[in-house]
Amino acid sequence: MNFLEFAVWGAYLTCMGNYLGIAGLGDKISWFYAIQGIVSIFMPTLMGIVADKYMQPQRVLGLCHLLAGVFMMGCWWLGYQAGFGQQLADKSLFIALYSLSVAFFMPTIALANTTAFCILKENGMDTVKDFPPIRVLGTVGFIATMWFVNCAFIDDSGFGFTLAENSHKFQYTYMQFFVSGLLSFVLFAYCFSLPQCKLEKKEGKVSLIESLGLNAFKLFKRRQMALFFIFSALLGMCLQVTNGFAGPFLTSFKGVPEFADTFAANNATLLTSISQISEAFCILLIPFFLKRFGIKIVMLMSLFAWVFRFGLFGMGNPSMPGVLLFVLSCIVYGVAFDFFNVSGGIYVDQECEPSVKASAQGLFMMMTNGLGATIGTLAAGEVVNSFCSWQDFMVNGEKQSFLVGDWATCWYVFAAFALVVGVAFALVFHPESSTAKK
Repeated sequence: MNFLEFAVWGAYLTCMGNYLGIAGLGDKISWFYAIQGIVSIFMPTLMGIVADKYMQPQRVLGLCHLLAGVFMMGCWWLGYQAGFGQQLADKSLFIALYSLSVAFFMPTIALANTTAFCILKENGMDTVKDFPPIRVLGTVGFIATMWFVNCAFIDDSGFGFTLAENSHKFQYTYMQFFVSGLLSFVLFAYCFSLPQCKLEKKEGKVSLIESLGLNAFKLFKRRQMALFFIFSALLGMCLQVTNGFAGPFLTSFKGVPEFADTFAANNATLLTSISQISEAFCILLIPFFLKRFGIKIVMLMSLFAWVFRFGLFGMGNPSMPGVLLFVLSCIVYGVAFDFFNVSGGIYVDQECEPSVKASAQGLFMMMTNGLGATIGTLAAGEVVNSFCSWQDFMVNGEKQSFLVGDWATCWYVFAAFALVVGVAFALVFHPESSTAKK
């Protein structure tokens, strides 16, 4: 389940920006990633309510993937009609279909967590110890599709992996959406083979707030949980920045003659997949770090890792030894992402009662990938658009568009923000020692 869950996302998340530039939507990159955040403000919570009260979470997970796949295939079809290297004829419809697809995909991240935690507990397993090795397969799935779209190409003669003349890599084309949609259909079918998850039935009279699943918001009454969710939103502002702009940033070096033929400039998706490889290893470290240091130190590690993630991008370049800074940035990403997202999901599961677990996971998702990611991505887009712009270059006799400008300043601005949030978190967040909360 986890492998397919994140394989769906990995097919387009880190390389979509390159296609949007070609399709005439380059100035809207930040909005495409912000849309994921906007729908995460309400959709994970709504689907969490359904999974808590009305339908088993693994079934809600499957149905969401069915709808996400249908709309993602619509994006592929519009790109196919336009043709390779051509601008989309109906950009508004493309944006609408993409928005509907991610509206149903984003809740599945929390639903997958809820399903996994439920099945593990039903089998008498420890979520802190046993969930991370399962979750790591999600990262493996993400990497697998990243590598696939980086290496696969299509041309007039068909599909292949050995780059041919006049061929088009999936990472620069609409074919990345086809891969994502197809995998959503596979996961839809697979979800109905998963073990059953019991619905928590509340005896006696149920209030309107409880029936709507809004009682998960009572977690805000506890000061430390309120602070946790606030900082979740602030850290969430970092989540989609490199997903949205690392690809265009690395690919932009193709417009610089001295870097045009470097591996990093021509294989941005493959290079950034080192981030997910690091993520896979770091997930396995979470049980040790959580039990040894606790949630505060683990989250602090994540926050300061974001400082290095952005700062190293600002200092690097595609040639030796500058490319090593890119590699280090990707390695640091494992700590930056996992030590917050995965640990945070475990922390929320421990801090709330069974009847609101799915809703609480949806609330966590809303704060991070919803409010935080939306504000952060739009703000990052404004920063990038202030210092960079799309320009046309001739590469091997073919006109190509790259997002070029003062990228270093952009990355340093993002690093400074992460540093301020990290220091503030260290000063004000003091988690309660016991995790057995009412």
